[in-house]
Amino acid sequence: MKAGEAVVEPFLSKAVTHVPGGLVHDWVGSVFIPGATLERTLAMVQNYDHHKDVYKPDVIDSRLISRTGNDFHIYLRLLKKKVITVVLASEHEVKYTPLDKTRWRSASRTTKIAEVDRARKPDEREKPPGAGEGFLWNLNSYWRFEERDGGTWLECEAISLTRDIPTGLGWLVEPIIRDLPKESLANTLRSTRAALAK
Repeated sequence: MKAGEAVVEPFLSKAVTHVPGGLVHDWVGSVFIPGATLERTLAMVQNYDHHKDVYKPDVIDSRLISRTGNDFHIYLRLLKKKVITVVLASEHEVKYTPLDKTRWRSASRTTKIAEVDRARKPDEREKPPGAGEGFLWNLNSYWRFEERDGGTWLECEAISLTRDIPTGLGWLVEPIIRDLPKESLANTLRSTRAALAK
């Protein structure tokens, strides 16, 4: 990590757990950002209007809906592209908590995820939440921020719920369902580091 790599591993050595009709994906990742202060790191990650610039191409639109102190309500439009392309409209409640002068944490929970049919076309429409292909039904992420060693350490645990892999369509959807949670977390950590290392 001190060499600049984002390290992502299954949480408790088990990345995927089967539940009735679905899969729970649980990954944890860390990255070190040399020279970044905790204050600057928090300012960047809380600037949700600009997440579409920092986290592209995974985030294609973003905005702050409301803020009360350290509590944020945000909108993210997500692009998942692997074999097929899926666009998701999502809303999240994010709560930041200071622990001491050098450590903060945050918890983000989705309040809405809807697949977007015919995205970026004049007749695009959001499917009702829970409808669609089920590539992402829910996403909780838990961040830890700590300033030390001449920079800031970030750790994120991302827990997502997706559909199970349907019989006969595994070749089409398995690369998305199996690989994207890990890849999305790694991309998020790398993009955060890149934005703060400038």
